[in-house]
Amino acid sequence: MAQVARDVKDIALAAKGRTRIDWSDAQMPVVRSIRERFAREKPLKGLRLAACLHVTSETANLARTLAAGGAEVRLCGSNPLSTQDDVAASLVEHHGIAVFAIKGEDNDTYYRHILAALEGGPHLTMDDGADLVSVLHSKKRDLLPGIIGGTEETTTGVIRLTSMASEGVLSYPIVAVNDAMTKHFFDNRYGTGQSTLDGIIRATNLLIAGLKVVITGYGWCGRGVAMRARGLGAHVLVTEIDPVKALEAILDGYQVAPMQEAAAVGDIFVTLTGNKHVLRREHFEAMKDGAVVANAGHFNVEIDIPALESLAGGRKERLRDYVDQYTLPGGRRVNLLGEGRLVNLAAAEGHPAAVMDMSFANQALASEYLAKEGRGLKRQVHPVPPAIDREIARLKLGTMGVSIDALTEEQKAYLSSWAEGT
Repeated sequence: MAQVARDVKDIALAAKGRTRIDWSDAQMPVVRSIRERFAREKPLKGLRLAACLHVTSETANLARTLAAGGAEVRLCGSNPLSTQDDVAASLVEHHGIAVFAIKGEDNDTYYRHILAALEGGPHLTMDDGADLVSVLHSKKRDLLPGIIGGTEETTTGVIRLTSMASEGVLSYPIVAVNDAMTKHFFDNRYGTGQSTLDGIIRATNLLIAGLKVVITGYGWCGRGVAMRARGLGAHVLVTEIDPVKALEAILDGYQVAPMQEAAAVGDIFVTLTGNKHVLRREHFEAMKDGAVVANAGHFNVEIDIPALESLAGGRKERLRDYVDQYTLPGGRRVNLLGEGRLVNLAAAEGHPAAVMDMSFANQALASEYLAKEGRGLKRQVHPVPPAIDREIARLKLGTMGVSIDALTEEQKAYLSSWAEGT
């Protein structure tokens, strides 16, 4: 195999990474079936694809699928703490995919890796948080004319890209993979729910039962974490700014209160809003001794870490691998997990492969769609075509051995007619 461009921690980790990738692949039958078809049909042949994603074993199987489809893939990490270094090494060594990602990389290296992923000029982009698109529009505008389209994986990224489109600055069409039903109904709810609690428990070894867990934001991710926390015996309290979501949380059986009230009683706080500084100085000042703070939204700005640093005045200690304890005036201690980064990826392994199977099937099929139709799409954020969503659900059910009913001809006629009533 020819020398592959890379910046990974240690290529000697490749053998371990290969076993991890293979383990995930066994639990991703939908992506595997798409890869088999891509290998035959080569729908991405001749296209360069730049991807900024969490470099995990599940992502590796997506990258393999894109490469099987004929794409020249260059991959960088979308979060400084989410890279699995052995997986990065295996993608380079065993699959010939250019990877630029190292767990724990600093901010400068993070953006240098994004630029490396863009080298050569991509035809397609794939983003998780829209940092790659942002860099393209701010620092590499010369590459924009060659881009057919892109995809976005997360709520946070879709928010940023929709803002760009509304301001008329988005230079190419983006498919919002996050908004596909087979993505956010399952990945955001069941994936985030399980993996966030997994990360918190791995980082702290706390018994969740009996603790007060504060969920900040009751979107699909918040619903998932609330559900799993309650399943482990926690008393769940939800904070919201949307009255409809707050009402839904109450009817789902959770307590709802403003953050200032929740701050005084919570044992564990999890932010899942996609917004900035939803946990800030006045909340830290109200927290009880030993409070645990974690983020499961995309960026670490959800927690006002500079305010926490200021309050502690340098009294900070790394107690465990992913636990930084800040001692506040009066001796109260606040424990920040994973440096405020995504706790499920910083302290654990991210979503289970079985749920990423659907999310990454959306990514693969959306890329195929853009390769065919992207040049005719407007420069805005587009939904995943419903036919793709339904096909992924159909494939997933098939891999689970589940059959469903189909409409009879009589039922089809009834649903398409207005004439027949009572």
